[in-house]
Amino acid sequence: MAAEEHAQTSGEYIIHHLTHFGTGKPKGLVDFSVINFDSVVISAALGALGCFIMWLAARKVTSGVPGRFQAAVEFLFELVDNEAKGIVHNAESRKLVAPLALTVFVWIFLLNAMDLLPVDFLPAIWGLIYGASGHDAEHAFLRVVPTADLSITMALSVGVLILCLFYSVKIKGLGGFLHELYTAPFGTVKMSANPLSWIGFILLSVANVAMQLVEFVSKTVSHGMRLFGNMYAGELIFLLLALLGGAFTLSVGGVILALLQIGFGWVWAVFHILIITLQAFVFMMLTLVYIGQAHDSH
Repeated sequence: MAAEEHAQTSGEYIIHHLTHFGTGKPKGLVDFSVINFDSVVISAALGALGCFIMWLAARKVTSGVPGRFQAAVEFLFELVDNEAKGIVHNAESRKLVAPLALTVFVWIFLLNAMDLLPVDFLPAIWGLIYGASGHDAEHAFLRVVPTADLSITMALSVGVLILCLFYSVKIKGLGGFLHELYTAPFGTVKMSANPLSWIGFILLSVANVAMQLVEFVSKTVSHGMRLFGNMYAGELIFLLLALLGGAFTLSVGGVILALLQIGFGWVWAVFHILIITLQAFVFMMLTLVYIGQAHDSH
């Protein structure tokens, strides 16, 4: 009876898996006072793993016939480098932008790939560790897909925004950047002794600055939200598939549900490999496009 009383319902199971291990629950969609330790630690660990993989590939590179690992890394490097050359035409900037794009792709791919792990694998291990430390194991919350955390994806997109502003000032100069901020996209009115020219200049300047700010904000928000939305939806589907297996019983209906979980889970996992790769590529390409736009004059 006690086991039945404490058994999780489907809703409680999903809510438990969607709760972060952190300093508390956010009071809204955006709450900078909350730190999700699971997202931060896993992101840092996978970032270090990605750097190690790239270092390992560079360390073992040979001039002869490459092995599969080296060939895969070389293919990825050439792909990113060609995209960078086609979008960012400043050769000096590409010395940083191309490696940055490669890092972004590898890092986000690894973050997304955490979705392919069984949904109860790492949370169960964390529950044992959390319970062994004297805490209530039922409250051992852990989310293992950092890109399904809005704070992580928005942090990445804000980082891209900062780089865009940096290159805008570096390439155009502070004066050129400010001039473009006040004159694009509507242009401006040449000031003269006529008071109407001053009024027109002020009105167009305000409109230009407003449009530029809207553009910066919309690109940053859409950049982060696109990745978050896709990975969050994928995480939910894996949780729903896990519930099918949780409904297993020694009955015809229970066996059918278990078989459906295996079949649908395999199909979704295969399809999800394409999704996590595509989302990493899209995020990388938008990073290159936004930085490339920062080099162009309007």
